[in-house]
Amino acid sequence: MQKSPLQIARSNYQPKMPAALAGNVRLAEGKATQSVADQEEIKKLFPNTYGLPVITMEPSAEAPKAQPAINVGVILSGGQAPGGHNVISGLFDGLKRLNPENKLYGFLGGPSGLIEGKYQELTKDIIDEYRNTGGFDIIGSGRTKLEETWQFDNGIEVCKKLGIKAVVIIGGDDSNTNACVLAEYYLQKQCGIQVIGCPKTIDGDLKNEMIETSFGFDTACKVYSELIGNIQRDANSAKKYWHFIRLMGRSASHIALECALQSQPNICLISEEVEAKNMTLNDIVEQIVEVIVDRANAGLNFGTILIPEGLIEFIPAMRALIQELNDLLAQNEEFASLEGDDAKREYVKSMLSPSSCELYRSLPKGIARQLTLDRDPHGNVMVSQIETEKLLIEMVGKRLAQLKAAGTYKGKFAALNHFFGYEGRCAIPSNFDADYCYSIGVTATLLIAAGKTGYMSLVRNLTKPAAEWIAGGVPITMMMNMEKRNGKMKPVIQKALVDLNGAPFKYLAAHRAEWADANTSYIYPGPIQYYGPTEVCDQPTHTLKLEQAGK
Repeated sequence: MQKSPLQIARSNYQPKMPAALAGNVRLAEGKATQSVADQEEIKKLFPNTYGLPVITMEPSAEAPKAQPAINVGVILSGGQAPGGHNVISGLFDGLKRLNPENKLYGFLGGPSGLIEGKYQELTKDIIDEYRNTGGFDIIGSGRTKLEETWQFDNGIEVCKKLGIKAVVIIGGDDSNTNACVLAEYYLQKQCGIQVIGCPKTIDGDLKNEMIETSFGFDTACKVYSELIGNIQRDANSAKKYWHFIRLMGRSASHIALECALQSQPNICLISEEVEAKNMTLNDIVEQIVEVIVDRANAGLNFGTILIPEGLIEFIPAMRALIQELNDLLAQNEEFASLEGDDAKREYVKSMLSPSSCELYRSLPKGIARQLTLDRDPHGNVMVSQIETEKLLIEMVGKRLAQLKAAGTYKGKFAALNHFFGYEGRCAIPSNFDADYCYSIGVTATLLIAAGKTGYMSLVRNLTKPAAEWIAGGVPITMMMNMEKRNGKMKPVIQKALVDLNGAPFKYLAAHRAEWADANTSYIYPGPIQYYGPTEVCDQPTHTLKLEQAGK
């Protein structure tokens, strides 16, 4: 297989680790913990894994005890994130350091591999092909949820067949919720299988007081910020286009916020702010139009606008409309029997509440049609596929045309739309993610060796040099609360939305007027650098630095 010069060079990169992991390690246990909310309900559901202490790994002067050989299984779950291969590399190296006879099995295609017994032993030759590379292609990933008793029992049988004593699940909040449920079940069954989770998601919404960031967020944001910077350089050169850029992040706006901090666009919309201010779609349009008009008055008919993928769902009136449509069209035979878009549109308008009908009528016909036709398997609108950037371009263009007719806008409006998502999910991991992920993997092996289960591998103090990072483990139950899913209350890891009182958002709020005005403030981050000064190559995200600055 041919490789690029960078691939060849990266295969020889040795990730940096916390100093505590370099030699012998002892596990220091803190006080008993409790869930972030709904303590009594979570405790009842997880009697065996609730209240466990936070673990910190410290250097030890004692000689390590001989470890019996064990087999471990690993699962990649959910969407790809840069650094997953390094978690597995850290697992492999950590296991071999504990006992050269230890074996690591990769379950193929995600959680379904555990259920169906599809696996591959990961040998040194295989691992060495994937060190410091992007993607999840070493064993593949999947989105199968581990929820049913028969799935758990199938997993037990597969693990028994392979002699597996521990399973490591690398995933986001839902995947680690599954890990917690699995750990609890295996303890109840006393089957001797441990479960450890690892925090993955480029969206950045798996974080809390213990988990400072999920892996992949750093690399993905650096990739997107490079592209945004390139577009801004082009905009500042051609001086004739407004670029509407939609970025991944359906449930939270962390990616849009981080990319704004790195590139300083003219406008960055934050979904959580839209919801908090009870903004309408027209409010958002007017906010954009105001900046466009002001820049046009200064002779600048160009700019950049960052838009979170999930913006539509955070607009209160839009969310109410979507819910009405979900209820109205669920198994609606009368609607399904209508022929032609116009007939269906008139039917929908006749059935909506007055406020939702007014909003529905204001939408471009293409977007309104998508809201009524495209459904997911549960009968809900597929909001993430709505091209919000195109919706805003059309609505902004109409509003500017009105202002031009009234003589209050004299500029020229030409817009281009972009969506950056998959471009960042499998990039070669930044030094930060390569180091962080490898440390997460090594830490997971030490939790396994200590007999722990129901924990997430933890590495924190991440704004310091890697040698000063602190490794350990955090009970997954500590992050959980009860939420309604498919009409039922279920235990889930609490998603972290953008904190409007947090330092990263406050920085954006304090500078957005400056970035919008005629003195263009663009930053051009450039591509990820892997070799060179540490201030260029090893920096964490702006979000992490701002959040940790006050601690």
